[in-house]
Amino acid sequence: MKIKKTEFPATSVLFKGKNDFDYIDSFVGDLPDCHRKIDIAEIGKAFFTSGPKWGKKMFAFRNKVVGLLGLKTGSETDQLKDAEHFTCEVGERVGLFKVFDKTENEIILGEDDKHLDFRISLLFNGHQNLPDHHSLTISTTVKYHNWLGVLYFLPVRPFHKLIVPALLKNIAGEIGK
Repeated sequence: MKIKKTEFPATSVLFKGKNDFDYIDSFVGDLPDCHRKIDIAEIGKAFFTSGPKWGKKMFAFRNKVVGLLGLKTGSETDQLKDAEHFTCEVGERVGLFKVFDKTENEIILGEDDKHLDFRISLLFNGHQNLPDHHSLTISTTVKYHNWLGVLYFLPVRPFHKLIVPALLKNIAGEIGK
């Protein structure tokens, strides 16, 4: 599967606020040879169960460090247990991630905290000319509230650019089963 950096999709629910974000990135990957209807909730669930192992370790380390600073960690819930029962409804939460919006082909996850707000768009597109060919775009937006948000995201940014393509590849593998 080929993953590539792409422009922020104009079809995303988040696109209308594009100019308000301090950071935006988008990665797209094809989901070829999928001969069944894919529900957006299935993609949302795969988001929580398909992360690379090294990414999960980094997230656990992040939670330990930011917990000392009084930032949200999402550790109040059992993320894997919650992911199994995730129905992808607005307001639902798995770990640090809350569902902010949901359409037929997009889920908006994220969190608001004192240092920054972030949103993750999982945008699923079917191709009309190729009914068995679909793509998934994962977009991330960040809005800083203060210098702590800028400082926090400085070391996160390069790892984020590695984790998202790996996650996208794993989601594609999970959905393609």
